[in-house]
Formats: sequence, structure tokens, C-alpha cells
Amino acid sequence: MGDADAGYRLVIADDHPLFRGALREAVAGEFPSAEIVEVGTFDDLHALLEREDDFDLILLDLTMPGARGFSGLIYLRAQYAGVPVVVVSGNEEPAVIRRCIDLGASGFIPKTMGIAGMRQSVATVLAGGTSVPPDLGPPTAQDGEADAIISRLATLTPQQVRVLMMLAEGRLNKQIAYELGVSEATVKAHVSAILQKLGVESRTQAVIAVSKVDAGLWSANQA
Repeated sequence: MGDADAGYRLVIADDHPLFRGALREAVAGEFPSAEIVEVGTFDDLHALLEREDDFDLILLDLTMPGARGFSGLIYLRAQYAGVPVVVVSGNEEPAVIRRCIDLGASGFIPKTMGIAGMRQSVATVLAGGTSVPPDLGPPTAQDGEADAIISRLATLTPQQVRVLMMLAEGRLNKQIAYELGVSEATVKAHVSAILQKLGVESRTQAVIAVSKVDAGLWSANQA
């Protein structure tokens, strides 16, 4: 049993209530006094962190509504670098796990993991460590093109990452401006900067570039 007086504050960000419940059970069993906030979409997570970002850990589902592939993780590490993120995913491919760690995640919890394993993983990260499945195996050959894109994504500001996520969802400049509370001119400036940093000439090419980071790692039915 962990320190009952630890007073940790955690966010569980996943669109599946049953899995959120499993994570809550795992955390509460180890840290009974922990405050746990649940959100079901990336927009809700963003709104929560805009109000208060003094959390000790974010448990992030990679493919919840509003986030696609690794975009949510990239945004959180850029915007809230002081808050550790543990990825939870139904995709247990070693390449996915390694890419999550490369992008700054402090741990990875497969959705097939039992409560005891989840509990240990969370405890390890809260203690300042990194937690990945023990059977991850040795590194495999990486996709050079995807790695190059990841390096370029790391140069984007948090707001530019957010705009890029919305571009990937097919939203128009005026829709993005409304959601971010900025002018269309500001959004256009962000888009121009994104294209320059990614080394592409159009928003379509930018979306394609981001999709290449996820290529072969995700299928439509994986959560």
C-alpha cells in the first residue's frame, strides 16, 4: 500500500468509462487519498488544464476524441512539460511504445494490463521513474522519415501543435479561430509557421506529414 497521505492529483483522460473505472480502481488502491479527475475528450482535458495544471500525473488515451495518434501527447509535453504523462493504449506494438517514450511519455500502460500492473506502473512514475512493459524487447529499426517529422514537430509551439491537431481534424481557419478565441489572421500566421517548420507547402501536406508518424502503427478500430 502506498502513502495514504500522499495527496496526489491525477487526471484520467480516456473516452471509455469502463477503462477509466479500472484506472481509478488501480490508483485508488495504491493511493487512497489521491484526487482523481476524469475526462472523456481531449478538448475537456485541455479545458481542465487551462483552469488548473497542478496535477502530478496525466493518464492519457492516445486515441480519444480530439486527439489523433501521437498529437495529444506531443501537445501535452509541449504545453505542460512539468506534468508527467503515462500513455494508456490498446495498441501494444513495441514501435508505438518506443515512440511514446521518445516523445516524452513517462510510461506506457497497455489496456490489457491487470490492475496490479497498472498500480505498479503509476506508482513508479509518481516516484519519478519510467514505466514500460517488461517484455518490450530490443529496439527495432526506426522509420527515418517519421523520426525526422517528430523532430520537426518538437519545434512547434504548444499553440501551433493545437492548430495542427485541428487541421488534422479538417477544421477551417474560422472554426479554429473560434475555438481558440483568436482572430483568423492569428490562425493563418500559425498555419504559415507550421508549414515552414514542417518543411511543407500546404495544410494538406502538413496533415499527411503528421499521419506518417502514425503510419502502420494504428488501425481504425484500435482504441
